[in-house]
Amino acid sequence: MEMPRLPPGQTLTEKWPVLYYGGIPRIDLAKWMFTVEGEVDSPIRWTWDEFTALPRKSVRCDVHCVTAWSRFDNVFEGVPASEVIGRARPRAGAAFVMAHSYGDYTTNLKFDDLMQDDVVFAFTHDGRPLTPEHGGPCRLVVPRLYFWKSAKWVRGLEFMREERPGFWEQNGYHIRGDPWHEERYADVGFSGVGRGAQYSLACQGEMVGHIACTMAHGQPVVQVMSVP
Repeated sequence: MEMPRLPPGQTLTEKWPVLYYGGIPRIDLAKWMFTVEGEVDSPIRWTWDEFTALPRKSVRCDVHCVTAWSRFDNVFEGVPASEVIGRARPRAGAAFVMAHSYGDYTTNLKFDDLMQDDVVFAFTHDGRPLTPEHGGPCRLVVPRLYFWKSAKWVRGLEFMREERPGFWEQNGYHIRGDPWHEERYADVGFSGVGRGAQYSLACQGEMVGHIACTMAHGQPVVQVMSVP
């Protein structure tokens, strides 16, 4: 049986809502650096000019946000993750990866999810440079997982033998985030900054609401609230 294109619990939109915790980091491209470290034989550091000179590819994909919206047929262009991984030469047993971003955001991934053909470090979306609110100048794009796994403002990868939770995963979200299995939230409660916190929600540059993280019946709940 063919898998449905829209995952369960999702609503299709033609807009591209914006969700982020805290502020948008100011990134100076003259100082921008992408690093690959951890369980690799060839740790690497690239400047912006060096990284953007690597081979590129375009991918057409759907994106699915954990807050229940999906957007079809996005075109991202950037450096394939396989290109970065091949140059770093991960060691045997490096089954997990932590993506690190400017603004101290992190998200964890399985090595196999990162190695998919449609995973890129994107510079453009639908032919235009990624804007800062959408993760520019460079955003990781992992289409098979909920979009929080596609780290904005990405600045490097850390290869690991054991899995560690990233920012949202420490604050109530699922450790993997498969949309077709509705892996939205963990089976345990929030810890750290997530409990009771609010996050900004915008659409096409206009503030339209907030996200509030709470608990209900022992389970994490993310509630979208409109701006008064």
